[in-house]
Parts: sequence; C-alpha cells; structure tokens
Amino acid sequence: MSFTIIDQATPRLHRSELAVPGSNPGMFEKAAKSAADIIFLDVEDAVAPDDKEQARKNIIQGLNEIDWGTKTMMIRINGLDTHYMYRDVVDVVEACPRLDMVLIPKVGVPADVYAIDMLVTQIEAAKKRTKRIGFEVLIETALGMANVEAIAQSSKRLEAMSFGVADYAASTRARTTVIGGVNPDYGVLSDKDAEGGRSYFWADQWHAAQTRMLVACRAYGLRPIDGPFGDFSDPDGYNAAAKRAAVLGYEGKWAIHPSQIELANGVFTPSEAEVTKARRIIAAMAEAAAAGKGAVSLDGRLIDIASIRMAEALLAKADSISGAA
Repeated sequence: MSFTIIDQATPRLHRSELAVPGSNPGMFEKAAKSAADIIFLDVEDAVAPDDKEQARKNIIQGLNEIDWGTKTMMIRINGLDTHYMYRDVVDVVEACPRLDMVLIPKVGVPADVYAIDMLVTQIEAAKKRTKRIGFEVLIETALGMANVEAIAQSSKRLEAMSFGVADYAASTRARTTVIGGVNPDYGVLSDKDAEGGRSYFWADQWHAAQTRMLVACRAYGLRPIDGPFGDFSDPDGYNAAAKRAAVLGYEGKWAIHPSQIELANGVFTPSEAEVTKARRIIAAMAEAAAAGKGAVSLDGRLIDIASIRMAEALLAKADSISGAA
C-alpha cells in the first residue's frame, strides 16, 4: 500500500565513519579519542591475508579493553566469498558485548544479508545478548546496485548503506583518477557562443549511483552514507565530495584518515543559520495552524507541511549532535 509507514532504522549519529585497520592496534586508542561518530575496525580490505587471524584477535582485545565512550563500534567482516567471514562473525560477536554493528562488504543480493543475519541471530540467542546487533552494508558492485532496493528490505537489522566507490568503479570498469574523485573526461561541452568559443564543465560520474542508493535508503528507512575519498592530502577535494553527498541527502561520509573526521563532521552538521531558520519555519507554521491556514509566507517564500518535515528532521539531527557533544 502506498500509505504504509516504513519503520526507520535505529537512530544513530553518523556524520563521520572512521576506518581503522584491525592489523594496526596501535591506532585504536587514537581512534577512541577522536571525534568520529562511528568507527569500524577492519579485517577486510585493509588487512593482508596472512594478517587476518591476528587482526581479528586484535579487534576482540581492543573492543573489550579500550574505552570507546559513546561511539558506535562496528567491525567490517570479510566477504561471503571468502573462508574468513564465518570466523569474523562468530569470534567477534560471541566475545564482544561492546560491538554495536557489523559492516557487510560487497553485498550483491538480499540472501547475502540473510546469511549474516542467521549467524548473528543464533549467536545472540546462544550468548543471551541483550543488545541487538545492527547491520550496515556496502553497495560496491554492479550486482549490488542492480539489487539495491531489494537489499534495502533484506533484514530488520539493516540500518545503513555505504556507497563503496572504489570497488564499484572496478566492478563497472569505470575510469577513475582518485578514489571518490571526479574525472576531467566526464563533462559536458557547451554550444558555441557568438565568437565560436565553447566552455567545458566537469560533471560527477558517481551521481547516478549515489542517487539510486540514496533513494533505496530513504524509501526503506535506512541511513545513506558516502564512502571513501582516497586522497587524504586533498581536504578541498574531500570537502567538495562530502558537500555533493550532503546536498543529495546523505547523512555522513567515511574518513580513511583522521584528518578527514573534522571535515565530515563539519559538512554534515547543520549550521547555526540552518538551525535558526528551521526553528523560525516551525514557529511560523504553528502560527498559521492557529489561524486555520495550511501554508504561510516566510521571508518572501511559501512554506507548508513539507517545510515542517524538513525543518523537524534538521532540528532532530542538531539535537542529537548537541546531545553527543
């Protein structure tokens, strides 16, 4: 039915998602003291095959011994196409009550999520875990993007999707220059002007994929998160990519280097001016409702019930940020 209300995922602050290799436990304490909203301890792509078993042990020890404060803690497991995956799930979920979420890479079909859900459900029952583990999935293959709407409905544990641009580029055979960056060959040429001159405008080759994943997330109550920007020596490039995602409706972005945390938090935190305007919109609509009106003008522009929904969403995010500060 078109009027069915979709349950929203467990609310979490998710402006910045810091990647920390499980093979480098020396980084754990620094990550715990960082301003990242969510941390994922990685045992997948950032860890060499010979180091995966030790990385898993490092993650278990780190989750159990380090004070992570109020951060959401997550592990990125290995893919379902590897023999590492089941041990990642069983060993860590069994041993780590501090774990909040599991990040599932290279999800291609809903059954991928079901497989991890089945394992986690059995472990929770066996260990009598009272805190329910949430899921985030990486959409980073052509198959995953082709099935993104079905994947979004695959599990009640599912909270968020991340757009994994690097593997997505490899899967689609896209020509890239920097992970998450743009390519100068992807642009449009204007018509000739009166003097015969033409202008060239760069475009964003990831826009269509990001938009499709965003719509799937918002349709089914999930948080859309933008993935990595590979050149951590280019804060301007990161900022531009984060702003493009934020304008679309994304809630946050990965940080593959500590220097990117502040950038992500800044872009995905509502500004003081935005918060003030949102409060004025709600106040103006309250006055209109008292006067029996369904819409009202504010600063020369029409605002209506849709304006209230946007304002309320922005204020809810601002409140959650101030509460976490």
